Amino acid sequence: MSHALAAIVPSYNHYRHIGGVIAALKAHGLRIFIIDDGSTEPAKSALKVLDDPAGGVTLHRQHKNGGKGAAVMAGFRLAAAEGFSHALQVDADGQHDLEALPALMELSALHPEALISGQPVYDETIPTSRKMARWITHVWVWIETLSTQITDSMCGYRIYPLAPAMVVIESERVGHYMDFDTEIMVRMNWRGTPVRMFPVHVTYPEDNTSNFRLGADNWLITKMHTRLVFGMLARLPQILRNRSGGKGETARHWGRLNERGVALGLKIMLGIYRLAGRRFCWICLQPVLLYFFLTGTPQRRASRDYWRRLYAAKGQPREPDLWQIWRHYRSFGSMALDKLAAWHGQIRTSDLVHDDLTGLDAVANRKDGVMVVTSHLGNVDILRAVGASRGINNITVFAHTRNAVRFNRLLSEANPAAAIDIMEVEDIGPATLIELEEKLAAGNWIVIAGDRISLSGSKRIRRLDFLGEPAPFSEGAWIMAALLGCPVYVLHCLREGEKHRILFEKLTDRVTRSRGTENGLQGPMVAYAGILQEICLKYPEQWYNFYNFWAIPENFSPPDEKSKETK
Repeated sequence: MSHALAAIVPSYNHYRHIGGVIAALKAHGLRIFIIDDGSTEPAKSALKVLDDPAGGVTLHRQHKNGGKGAAVMAGFRLAAAEGFSHALQVDADGQHDLEALPALMELSALHPEALISGQPVYDETIPTSRKMARWITHVWVWIETLSTQITDSMCGYRIYPLAPAMVVIESERVGHYMDFDTEIMVRMNWRGTPVRMFPVHVTYPEDNTSNFRLGADNWLITKMHTRLVFGMLARLPQILRNRSGGKGETARHWGRLNERGVALGLKIMLGIYRLAGRRFCWICLQPVLLYFFLTGTPQRRASRDYWRRLYAAKGQPREPDLWQIWRHYRSFGSMALDKLAAWHGQIRTSDLVHDDLTGLDAVANRKDGVMVVTSHLGNVDILRAVGASRGINNITVFAHTRNAVRFNRLLSEANPAAAIDIMEVEDIGPATLIELEEKLAAGNWIVIAGDRISLSGSKRIRRLDFLGEPAPFSEGAWIMAALLGCPVYVLHCLREGEKHRILFEKLTDRVTRSRGTENGLQGPMVAYAGILQEICLKYPEQWYNFYNFWAIPENFSPPDEKSKETK
């Protein structure tokens, strides 16, 4: 594809900084089209002075103000008529970092088929309300495109390939005002135009005049997202075929499936939660959940499989419908918000059901080091919210992935009072065991999930009956318990209405291993799987393993002493 670039500068009453913008564009040898969108004086006269066709600058005046989108589309037509293949859109008010222009131009030349867009990096001048509004639009765009490839759809600093852009503006309805930037980007993406983002600094000059109409433009943006959501549903097969961000591969391990988009999504949620609280965050979370519901085929399939087994275990052979699976997703979203509440110290002892705390308090008061095995059933993070108030001051959590380690540390930085020592499961060695023994001697609680298989493979796996069929469980937690020689407890926290119930019970005083075998692990592992099943039957929507939990791992070959499965 050829690459001939022209610049389009739409302006409505912006004249204080446009001279510097035009000078920077001319320095790069660009053909420039200034679109005066019906400006009034003194901007009208100031823009007229810039008209210099011989110098490569043409002023095109719209007879009346028609909106930023209408101005940019007029520029597209002018550039296309002169044979240009690409068009740079840049604002006239000086908020875009023109030092980034060479990089944008180079990226466009390397990828001429792509829409190259700035991804704003704001300084402290951005209004908080505008920042929040942008995040809400980002979430809607992820739903509308079934992809997180477009990380900012509102930045007016971008380079379009003109051919696909012209097809969109000539054949589809595209907004003419502040809804333009987002809508044309989404519609081009639907048609298969790839999008590449590039970080650019954006500032809001003190003497800047905003053309954003609070009521009218917010209403137009709302209608735009409504059109795009329904348009996405109508074009679903085409969008899935053309989705430029898709890799076409399905991760086989829970680690990759479960981390899909989580880090970015939780950072967004954390910011919204801090600014507006739980209720508003829950509203904003719905389109995020819908996006994952629509695009997460393996997760939906896993949820359906789980509910089938659960119904069968209850003696209710039935087929789960989409509404039940959607409720499962919503339960996961509610649990995520409870995590944020816990990290912000907003879940207190008064939020707990007190009739199950006797055992936990007794162990906490003894100040003994213990090992606690939990799972992805319920929300064990409540422990860090109430632990200190129950006398549990030292907690070491084992995470299964480096992403989980990094993310938990990020959350601890957000709330140092909730800090927990995070260690990675894969890093366990002699030195780690010595460190853990010291922690236990100091009264620490060692917490690890027993329902996930290690990322390193299937060397230490035992298949145990769970909801009617053998499922693979890792031996790692139980081997660690045997080496440490400490009491083992099982802990879960389940939501009951507006309250949280902590289920805490001793599993064994000590896990033993016979020399040369792992026979001593069978008893506590079977008991643990039984506890999981019992809680699942009572709190079914709070099971958050959205992957095929019963799948036999690749290359799984149980040793002779483990070949007899416990039924």
